[in-house]
Amino acid sequence: MLSACLQGPVGLSTASTGVLAWGCLVRDAARVRYEVVTLLTDYGIEDGFVAVCHGVLLSLAPRLRVVDVTHLVPPQDVRRGAAVLAQAVPWLPPAVHVGVVDPGVGTSRRGVAVAAGGSVLVGPDNGLLLPAAEALGGVLQAVELTERRFWGAEVARTFHGRDVFAPVAAHVAGGVPLGDLGPAVDPASLVRLPAPLVVVRDGVVEAEVLTVDRFGNVQLAAHAAALDAAGLARGDVVSVGADAVARYAETFGAVAPGALLLLVDSAGYAALAVNGGSAATRLRLAPGDVVVLRGEPAC
Repeated sequence: MLSACLQGPVGLSTASTGVLAWGCLVRDAARVRYEVVTLLTDYGIEDGFVAVCHGVLLSLAPRLRVVDVTHLVPPQDVRRGAAVLAQAVPWLPPAVHVGVVDPGVGTSRRGVAVAAGGSVLVGPDNGLLLPAAEALGGVLQAVELTERRFWGAEVARTFHGRDVFAPVAAHVAGGVPLGDLGPAVDPASLVRLPAPLVVVRDGVVEAEVLTVDRFGNVQLAAHAAALDAAGLARGDVVSVGADAVARYAETFGAVAPGALLLLVDSAGYAALAVNGGSAATRLRLAPGDVVVLRGEPAC
């Protein structure tokens, strides 16, 4: 094991001394290092929280490339953060993925690191990370973050992104094996979010709204296979709830401007959209709502 003390400021300013003191980054030269750390949070961009997490990572590992997945997850919306992270990680290089949507920060909820598909996910054990791990092929190893030597010198009860998860991620990127971070966790014990509602019947798909993007596209929890299983085909007219009708199409431009459509989005989910507008606004839908799609008889 190689301990590499960095020159210059490498720590958190303490209230008592004003001294920067993260300590040394511990590296294992014999192990694979990650060049990329990604960040997904609900911190927003109005404050300095994201910049501080960048600063911790780069103070400990100046050569890291930090990729921001998003920091605009709605506050404390773990389900939204989990969905965004799970849909992003398959397209990212092997990395340490840090997720922080953490309503239970400072409580007894565990902090964990999870190995999956050549990457490591770091964050709270509240359901945020597990869908991403499954998108990468499933959990290979999981540990609880209890070894404080890989944390910041001081830990605020309200900012584990800065004081626990970012420094742990930097150390993992530097080659520290997961087993050094704390005791093993049974993957079956990791917190799992309740599965969203999806019911398929002949000609009918009933599905929960999973996400709404900034364009107002409404992503449903039903995959394309659910539409196939219900017997819905492209070109069909589909009723949406009690008072809306959509065309099942391949692209936004396949319907007239302002028209409602059903399509399979880039993540493979059924989605409702308006060509040039917002399906969420028109249909008054939000994550967690349930939508019934019903194939209409051919004229």
